[in-house]
Amino acid sequence: MAIDETALQHLLDKDAIRDLVLHYSRAIDRKDVELLRDLYTEDATDTHGTSFDGPADKYCDFIAAALPYMNYSGHHVCNHLLSVEGDEGNGEVYAIAIHYIPDQKNPGAMIEDFMAVRYIDNYRRCADGQWRFAKRVVTYDLHLTRPFDGDGLLGSSPVDPSYDELKQRFFQRGPRA
Repeated sequence: MAIDETALQHLLDKDAIRDLVLHYSRAIDRKDVELLRDLYTEDATDTHGTSFDGPADKYCDFIAAALPYMNYSGHHVCNHLLSVEGDEGNGEVYAIAIHYIPDQKNPGAMIEDFMAVRYIDNYRRCADGQWRFAKRVVTYDLHLTRPFDGDGLLGSSPVDPSYDELKQRFFQRGPRA
């Protein structure tokens, strides 16, 4: 049976785009702004519900400013439907995002910020062969906030154990290799 090169490339592209989406979660959750910056095209835009709307480089600055106040962040990718046509792609990603953040209305208290979101994405293969977000629009399909009295690492560990345990470059800080 002959290998269909076009079908194989299509599968490889879809897998690379899925890695891109997972890298986004890792960048936010591990507070790795350099990785986050590497995930967008130079002309990309990001519309994050009512939180942010503008150029992706400014979104990265916005996230960098917010990360010190985000003791915990967990982005959990669920369904990811995508299409690829040449060097362009579209996708819809369902995700659960959970944040442990200060309560602005009650100083000293913490809240759980829980969201069911959809990322509506446009992807582009760049000159270096990497897939990146060209445009990202986030819907907040469900958004709950409530007082938090739980426990866990909650970002308290100065060094995330994944960096010590997962030595391959794919899991290390900074831009993708």
